[in-house]
Amino acid sequence: MVSEAGETLDAISGHFRLFQLRDGHRFSTDDILTAWYGSSWCPATRGALDLGSGIGAVGMICAWRLPGARFVTIEAQSGSVALARKSARYNGLVDRYEIREGDFREPNMLHADEKFDLITGSPPYFPPEAGVKSEHPQRLACRFELRGTVADYSAIAARHLAPGGFFACVFPNESAQLARVEAGAKTAGLVIVRKRPVIFREGEPPLVALFGMMRADDLPEWFRRRTWEETPLIIRTRDGEIHPEYSAVKLAIGFPP
Repeated sequence: MVSEAGETLDAISGHFRLFQLRDGHRFSTDDILTAWYGSSWCPATRGALDLGSGIGAVGMICAWRLPGARFVTIEAQSGSVALARKSARYNGLVDRYEIREGDFREPNMLHADEKFDLITGSPPYFPPEAGVKSEHPQRLACRFELRGTVADYSAIAARHLAPGGFFACVFPNESAQLARVEAGAKTAGLVIVRKRPVIFREGEPPLVALFGMMRADDLPEWFRRRTWEETPLIIRTRDGEIHPEYSAVKLAIGFPP
């Protein structure tokens, strides 16, 4: 199996590879961090769900780190689904990695009794009316809320988390955006149990944060109003070098430091 015209085949985790469009959406630091955070804090995962899975970056990384887990991923764009299925075959994941095509908000995408220990998502950040729309359709859907907001991701996660399950996502750290994450979690009956801001260059403010959520009903009453805020994760030093901790993160997902 080889890449076709306009595609590339790139390392993602260990021996896993990912098919991507050369000029489309390509896997990002957000994808790496979401997969690392979720799989780190839910290491005994037996079943995992990735919402709005795109070309499969988050799911593939998690599948490499969690070799005993079965996966369901949901993506609406047929082009991205085709690439993800191609990557799943290339990586030998077909028997434990199901890719469903459609909008994860639609009731027929998940059965009511489907529950997962780990749910991941990298929601788009911006409402449809914000920003410039003249870009590749793959990139457009990854940046703008064409098929769901962070509140929608939280709602579906709350509905399909197994008892004690963990939902990991990434979202901007700016105050108005933080308020959206918090409101979405509260409405869905989730508690943000931990949060880790991410600084892309040392000395700058954190632009995004990683969030770990659990169902309020699975937690003691006294714990439901608490969020453990971790020290920020720094991606690059002031000199532009990869920060040692981020190098360790990359090693943990089977990627060169």
